[in-house]
Amino acid sequence: MKLRVLGCSGGISGTLRTTSLLLDDDVLIDAGTGVGDLSMEAMAKIDHVFVTHSHLDHVTSIPFMVDTVGWMREKPLIVHALAETIADLKAHLFNWKLWPDFTQIPTPQRPMLQFSPVAIGRGQAISGRTITPMPANHVVPAVGYRLDSGGASLIFTGDTTSSDELWQEVNRIENLRYLIVETAFSNAERELAIRAKHLCPSLLVEQLKLLTRRAEIFITHLKPGEGDMIMREIAEGALRWSPQMLQHQHVFEF
Repeated sequence: MKLRVLGCSGGISGTLRTTSLLLDDDVLIDAGTGVGDLSMEAMAKIDHVFVTHSHLDHVTSIPFMVDTVGWMREKPLIVHALAETIADLKAHLFNWKLWPDFTQIPTPQRPMLQFSPVAIGRGQAISGRTITPMPANHVVPAVGYRLDSGGASLIFTGDTTSSDELWQEVNRIENLRYLIVETAFSNAERELAIRAKHLCPSLLVEQLKLLTRRAEIFITHLKPGEGDMIMREIAEGALRWSPQMLQHQHVFEF
């Protein structure tokens, strides 16, 4: 199983792309601006998008992708998300005002887009890979995802702040190898991080103290222009975990 980082920034500028991870060549975990770097042929191979939550930086490429390559495909693109997230996407994105409702195009019987609800802890097997929603704590209903090849697991937290429930679930994973966790703000913005339900370095350290499993840890969703400072603050408090900054085009094989 191969996971390629198409985008991992908290914003856009130059080469920065917002959150999207490509699993093998047919599954996306979130669909931020990084999806736009794929060729039409690569986009047409994507059958599933697992969405963490409804915020624009995580879903912005879904409407463009289905509009661009939906006609090239023989089956609909399936968007997997919490029921609350699906309701938001239907109400505020695929609503014929901001974008056409591709669950009705070209016909309701043969749409280019379908939604499929997920539930925390309920894994879905796709071609030998199991994708399981994990608890998250954000300002809108949200999940992270566990990607399990059978031999090893990778956890992507999505956007979240402190969550005892998340770490309880992570600590149950015997084949845990990688942990991708967000840290959006610097310590100077701790109060903003708390209000926005993100992490800052000091909050991250508090959360990592709950981790009882060994894992390679990567930091994602850093605010543009503050990445180096955030990583320095993380290193000061989380040195024993040796977190690394997640990079555009990073590839995990597990």
